[in-house]
Amino acid sequence: MKIVCIGRNYLAHVKELDNDLPTEPMFFMKPDTALLPEGEAFVYPDFSNEIHYETELVLRVCKTGRHIAENEASDYYDAITVGTDFTARDLQSQCKAKGHPWEKAKAFDGSAVVGKFHEINNLSNLNDIAFGMKLNGEWKQQGHSSDMIFSFDKIVSYISRFVTLCEGDCIFTGTPQGVGPVKSGDVLELFLEKETVCQFEVK
Repeated sequence: MKIVCIGRNYLAHVKELDNDLPTEPMFFMKPDTALLPEGEAFVYPDFSNEIHYETELVLRVCKTGRHIAENEASDYYDAITVGTDFTARDLQSQCKAKGHPWEKAKAFDGSAVVGKFHEINNLSNLNDIAFGMKLNGEWKQQGHSSDMIFSFDKIVSYISRFVTLCEGDCIFTGTPQGVGPVKSGDVLELFLEKETVCQFEVK
């Protein structure tokens, strides 16, 4: 199982971080060790002083595919949930300033949290899914799939040009505006529509 993540897929988030608007999906990867085990707390790593949350819709790949046509991409994912892509923002900034890759700011252990998956067929409108995150009971991020720059099918098709997608892979599809820091003792609650799909603590 691998974790593929899309960056800069919501216009407001691109603007809040003062990034360039992408002309094609930008993706990076996390190893399977980045997946936070279900029910465990996120442990704040000792190599960063600025861990940020990024709340995202996550697709579950249901069959292996390569060079997938965009009009056939929906056959390759069968479930969706909400997840957290944790970023060591200070390390990322340092790497970017030096022109270095920034995997260590994204791919560290426990940096990918995935909620309970829901079957795609049970959702009324895949193109307008509401999702969000509460931090200590307060809304911090809310978004809709309709606001994505690149659609689910475009993302799946594009990734598969370069990397074979396999059954069980997870695709993080980008975060809306409102990213920010966490600290020890925080509790994050992730929502798909109005349902809680995951709740966890930062230690």
